[in-house]
Amino acid sequence: MQPVLSRLEPFFTPRIWGQRSLAPWYPDKANLPEPVGEAWLTAFDSRISNGPFAGKTLREAWQAMPAEWRGAQFASCAEFPLLIKFIFPNDRLSIQVHPDDAYASKFEQAAGGRGKTEMWHIVCAEPGAEVLIGLKPGVDQEAFRRSLRANTVEDLLEHFHVRSGETYFIPAGTQHAMGAGLVVCEIQQYSDLTYRVYDYGRVESTGKPRELHIQKAMEVTKFGKAHGGKIAPLALHSPDANKHLLAACDYFATERWDCHKTTPIESEEGEFQLFLGLIGTGAFYDADQDYRFRPGEAWFFPASLPTILLQPDRACSVLRVTVPDPGKLRRQLRNQGFEEAAISRVLLADIG
Repeated sequence: MQPVLSRLEPFFTPRIWGQRSLAPWYPDKANLPEPVGEAWLTAFDSRISNGPFAGKTLREAWQAMPAEWRGAQFASCAEFPLLIKFIFPNDRLSIQVHPDDAYASKFEQAAGGRGKTEMWHIVCAEPGAEVLIGLKPGVDQEAFRRSLRANTVEDLLEHFHVRSGETYFIPAGTQHAMGAGLVVCEIQQYSDLTYRVYDYGRVESTGKPRELHIQKAMEVTKFGKAHGGKIAPLALHSPDANKHLLAACDYFATERWDCHKTTPIESEEGEFQLFLGLIGTGAFYDADQDYRFRPGEAWFFPASLPTILLQPDRACSVLRVTVPDPGKLRRQLRNQGFEEAAISRVLLADIG
């Protein structure tokens, strides 16, 4: 079977803190009857829109596609490993934390048994928008429980005023929250395990308060020092586009490409690639046809795909996401002349 690019249809999820309109990202999602907070670009239920798996869900396509499409690392992997979202908060998200793999595999097998480490790339931000990531130094479990009773838990987290183009890393076990006035691209392990610890007294449509998960949150939170936060990107050497490595870990690596001319996309040995439209439009070209892309879309590039050309209509920006071998990535960056301190700034070890 010849490898081809595949566009994924987003799967939209209602959220109490979401927006009634996702335009201009998704023009057909305006005047919504209920607030939608997330567009899941690589949900198991996302549909493939073209190629030999057109009409199938990502889960069905992943399980049916040739092993060489998935790449050597995932040739025998039953489930797609990455969940990528656009998040549209119109209100504060709850303060929450995610378990790591060890905890999830022991206590959350029914929910998939995988932990959740993630990163946020700020696509756009209104003045004053902020995120909360990590506990302040010295905060222990007792102090945290006291703050929950006093409704002052926000005061215990580090606050970051955000700007478009910034990147934040949130390893498993890190307390965090997101404010309103943002559009965020989230790249994470494929897991929806969230332990909500504080929700500002909000209620569901039934009138009942949203469920909290205090005990589990206390068990998985990494107390003792700050974890996660803002990551300064690493400028990569490229003659064709302005490329930056935003963040990398055991579970994903994300680059931002700001393109103003034709840029080749080369197949990485043994790795599938995902490209996400952020700003502007253009086309991916192979020998037989072109594939138009726009903001808010996700495209799956099989590991065995030949070189593709990215041709922007005008200046455009995309994210490139892979699941790398961290050791191999570190060696590649060293061979390109980067010093260890610069590499360690973006190539991050997951905690736990």
